[in-house]
Amino acid sequence: MKLSIFGLGYVGCVSAACFADRGHEVIGVDVNPLKVSIINDGKSPIVEPGIAEMIAEAVKQNKLRATTDALEAVSQTDVSLVCIGTPGNHNGSLDLSYIKRACQQIGEALAQKTRYHIVAMRSTMLPGTIEQTVIPTLEIFSGKHAGRDFGVAVNPEFLREGSSIYDFTHPPFTLIGADDEETSLPLQRLYAGTDAAMITVGIKEAEMVKYACNSFHAMKVAFANEIGNISKALGVDSHVVMDVFCKDTKLNLSPYYLKPGFAFGGSCLPKDIRAITYKAKELDVEVPLLNSILLSNRQQIERAIDTVLRTGYKNVGVLGLSFKPGTDDLRESPMVTLIETLIGKGLKLTIYDRDVELARLFGANKQYIEREIPHISSLMNSDLNSVIEGSEVVIIGKKEDEFRVLADKLNNGRVIVDLVRLFDVADARKQYKGICW
Repeated sequence: MKLSIFGLGYVGCVSAACFADRGHEVIGVDVNPLKVSIINDGKSPIVEPGIAEMIAEAVKQNKLRATTDALEAVSQTDVSLVCIGTPGNHNGSLDLSYIKRACQQIGEALAQKTRYHIVAMRSTMLPGTIEQTVIPTLEIFSGKHAGRDFGVAVNPEFLREGSSIYDFTHPPFTLIGADDEETSLPLQRLYAGTDAAMITVGIKEAEMVKYACNSFHAMKVAFANEIGNISKALGVDSHVVMDVFCKDTKLNLSPYYLKPGFAFGGSCLPKDIRAITYKAKELDVEVPLLNSILLSNRQQIERAIDTVLRTGYKNVGVLGLSFKPGTDDLRESPMVTLIETLIGKGLKLTIYDRDVELARLFGANKQYIEREIPHISSLMNSDLNSVIEGSEVVIIGKKEDEFRVLADKLNNGRVIVDLVRLFDVADARKQYKGICW
């Protein structure tokens, strides 16, 4: 496959060298004639282990050359990979001027090309950039339509400086964001032989994945540092602590807690966050990340409350009261907080929870229910269908299979507020509302 790579900075150079090494014919494109000259001389304009040797060999084998002429590059290739920088402005927004200029050049070249061409963005850009900036610019300057006359995709890179060659050939996964197979399939073939899972998603999802990854990496560094600062103040070896922490791949380093949904609760997490942040305060150790956790958790409850109130209905059924499936534990259940707030707002609630019904009679939470929240206890109903049929709004608070009876009731005017994504509803029906999807 013949590729044109726009932008011969770090990502562009690594991509050009690695694709050429795999046997693809690559034309690098850059506005800087010095970079173009360096590559055509078989040298590397960046410092990165192994790249200089790969570029030298690729140029020698006539697999790689560079030019400042975008028209020439696009006309002679099948796919354009855009690796242009997206620097940040002072207010945090992205400077997309370089992206727009590259898209203008590619669009002008597409105007003179009859064959189908794919434009794949490897630059890191916020969700919506393809739809709002890239596609309109390409269409304006080409006079053609995306999805019909040319394809547009997102192909994020996951390269670390110093180990880019290994990362290119052994990425965590290969991600292609495209809205049609005519665009997606050629890009998948481009990565044939890569030692990684091939994942295809929509364009906006692919744009967001890169930000989710980088935000999580930044958060992990801040988290480890805050744990380290507290540990040092307590005379604890933080590296021993985090080495043990990282050995848990069932919960700590795993997908287990990384599902968007409702707030956390229970007897452990809220209590322990308060304890460690209180100890940090005693030690005069600043822990802004840890201090923000309970605030963020509370805001997720507020988001759910607002979602219910905005329906305008008063009769609300709540399915699930304890903080997670398979337990009758109500200690710091976010559902209790949500329910108490809605009652205070004048809504009429009916609650169903099979686990908590059992607890009212036999469980360890009986005393808590009857003494601490008797007003909620009086709203309990043991008949699931009765709760559903008597409600204008139904809140799903736990992921229980018995609640799937609601699947047949999504089109009868009743509003479903799903806090746990029990249903994977693809369309945006007004009567089905997810908490953060």
